[in-house]
Amino acid sequence: MTEYGRGSGPEPWHPEDPLYGDSGWSGHEAQQGRMPFGGGPQQQYPQEPQHQQYLQQEQYPGQMQGYPQQSHQQMPVQQPAYDGGGQPWATAHGGYTEVPQAAQGYPDTGQYPGAAEGYPGTDAYPAADPYPAPDPYAGADPYAQQPVGGYPGEAPDLYGTPEAYPPPKPPGRRDPEPDAEAEDDEPDEDSGLADSDGDDDSREAGSGGGRRAGRSKGKGKGKPKRSGAACLVAALVIAGVVGGGGYYGYTYLKARFGSAEDYAGSGNGESVEVEIPNGATVAQMGSILKEAGVVASTQAFIDAATADKRSTGIQPGTYTLQKKMSSASAIAVLVDPSKLNVLTIPEGKRAVEVYKMIDKKLGKPEGTTAQVAQQQAKNLGLPAWAVSTRKVRDPLEGFLYPTRYDLSKETTPESLLKQMVKNANDKYAALGLEGKAKELGLANPYELVIVASLVQVEGNKHDDFRKMSEVIYNRLKPSNTATNQKIEFDSTINYIKGTSNINVSREETRKIDDPYNTYRYAGLPPGPISNPGDEAVNAALDPDKGGWMFFVSIDGNTTTFTKTFAEHDKLVTEFNERQKKKSGG
Repeated sequence: MTEYGRGSGPEPWHPEDPLYGDSGWSGHEAQQGRMPFGGGPQQQYPQEPQHQQYLQQEQYPGQMQGYPQQSHQQMPVQQPAYDGGGQPWATAHGGYTEVPQAAQGYPDTGQYPGAAEGYPGTDAYPAADPYPAPDPYAGADPYAQQPVGGYPGEAPDLYGTPEAYPPPKPPGRRDPEPDAEAEDDEPDEDSGLADSDGDDDSREAGSGGGRRAGRSKGKGKGKPKRSGAACLVAALVIAGVVGGGGYYGYTYLKARFGSAEDYAGSGNGESVEVEIPNGATVAQMGSILKEAGVVASTQAFIDAATADKRSTGIQPGTYTLQKKMSSASAIAVLVDPSKLNVLTIPEGKRAVEVYKMIDKKLGKPEGTTAQVAQQQAKNLGLPAWAVSTRKVRDPLEGFLYPTRYDLSKETTPESLLKQMVKNANDKYAALGLEGKAKELGLANPYELVIVASLVQVEGNKHDDFRKMSEVIYNRLKPSNTATNQKIEFDSTINYIKGTSNINVSREETRKIDDPYNTYRYAGLPPGPISNPGDEAVNAALDPDKGGWMFFVSIDGNTTTFTKTFAEHDKLVTEFNERQKKKSGG
């Protein structure tokens, strides 16, 4: 470069090249020299031997005015080029130092008085140049900036000498800079890319130490070889993928188009308890049974339930089944109510009857539950307002809530009794028995439970419950002179005797001396005589307002209510006559 800037020559490709850069790239190697304005190739002039002279700047004081002095450096002067108008190119286009024509072999025009100062005139130069041109590159850094040609359109050939950089390659094909450590490595003997002619100089001339461009070598010799273990792993991975895909494909096709997996027979003899929750769908039932090991698949159970119309009547609860049953066999057990492992306590059952039912269902000896009730009554969760006196036959009476109870292998008489008492407490608390008792003129909530127990036993139909409740409250009133505040219910005699007869003689009502005998003692009995259900309790809380005072059960199913004793006595007479005809008397 000169002080005027870089010439128009091609950009080098090496970072240390003085002309490093990509500007001017046209897809082929740049040509030396400048293209003429016409776009065609530049006209070549015959070259004469150039006799470069180095002129000290002070010999031509007017030549370099306005430019800084350069000491200890000579400027080479080349033959001027001419433009189309006969003017030297440098003069016509902005001024490089012109060489006297006499020095170029042209006629002396007198423009340069140097001819008189010992410079040659029009004669040819002598054979031996009296001013031999020194080597411009002697002692200079080969990578330093080099001067450009004598005129702007020409650039020196920076790639023609053996020490020059190789011609540049297109930007897209240039190779990455080799690692510094790779330059010291030995040639790759295994690669087969070493130069066949053994030209070490050509390797050293280019970057990367003459190694083929783009190859990066490690410190190990030779190419890495494929590992047998890696090939084995790859084969196993491929086999796993193919095998897994085949398995899932087979499973999908079997599930979609094949029959569902199912066991055969009625089980392997191993019992298992399964609880079917309330509101469970057929699919949910199948999933529960499959998880318990009863059926082989949920779909097989769904298919069996669809084929058996009885499956719509499957009740929630705990069932005892066997493992590895066919779905059809499991359906047969679930639709049989006797196979349901539950205990249902009907409304109005007495405590002694409930105890027998528990013993039978749990497989206990008769009397086991009754003994537990007698010994553990205070530990079973009775409410604080439950009256427990010596007159009360059974403190649990009225608190064994009638409903269905799911059983399991862990169920015991004690745990079952606790659950019944808890259910009764929850129901009574929800209905607000404590507050309602005072409104009805009762001493405590316990008396309200007694009323409900009487209503439950004496009422044959739900429509009778509220009328029966009013009869009780009317007979308890002090103004009752018809019965003198005596309840006079046959159900209390039956409770004492442990029977359920509807025909109680007058003699029995007068003879039996027991606090539960409502014919003998006024007021309510000491305790409940049954375990009432929801409707009976609600009737005790909300009695009818019809003024009913008496009632007669005509045939055991129909109850007739009256307001006066005369009406009642007439109905009793009719009832006794019917009973004589049935007995043949």
